[in-house]
Amino acid sequence: MRPLRFSVNVTLDGCYDHTVGIADEELHRNAMEYIAGCDALLFGRVTYKMMEDAWRLPVSWPMPDWMSPFAQTIDAAKKYLVSSTVNTAEWNTEMVHGDLATFVAQLKQQPGRGIGVGGVQLAMALTELGLIDEYQIVVHPRIVGRGPTLFAGLSKMVDLKFVGREEFGSGAVAMRYVVR
Repeated sequence: MRPLRFSVNVTLDGCYDHTVGIADEELHRNAMEYIAGCDALLFGRVTYKMMEDAWRLPVSWPMPDWMSPFAQTIDAAKKYLVSSTVNTAEWNTEMVHGDLATFVAQLKQQPGRGIGVGGVQLAMALTELGLIDEYQIVVHPRIVGRGPTLFAGLSKMVDLKFVGREEFGSGAVAMRYVVR
């Protein structure tokens, strides 16, 4: 059974707004390695659109050379899109239809390295369903005091076991946990 993994960047106060994090070579390498370690990515609509607009090759903005490995990795990745408002998708993407829990459970039963989750609302729903196996929380050394916070409103506590961390020159720390 392949694990369902969620990775997210947050500030020290839990804000997951992508505009307030640190974007550097080390953190992009970490994100690229996370994606490369997955057989597929499962995205919610908002995150899918944001990622497609930014990273579908060729990109429409002046990208530094050190971002290229991340762009190539996410562009090539198999993707699944969970949405009740979008009916079609491109960018190596298959739409998820029917019951989310059933679909994800079947996806996890397939052989492989793992499935990455992109999107905080989707991760919240999958956490509520008890389907996420691993969490990587990349904490950036910033306090923003505003914005959406991770897992706000979760209906139940999830016990985790710490399995590793990676520290970056920026002061960000990637902490990895598995569900107990």
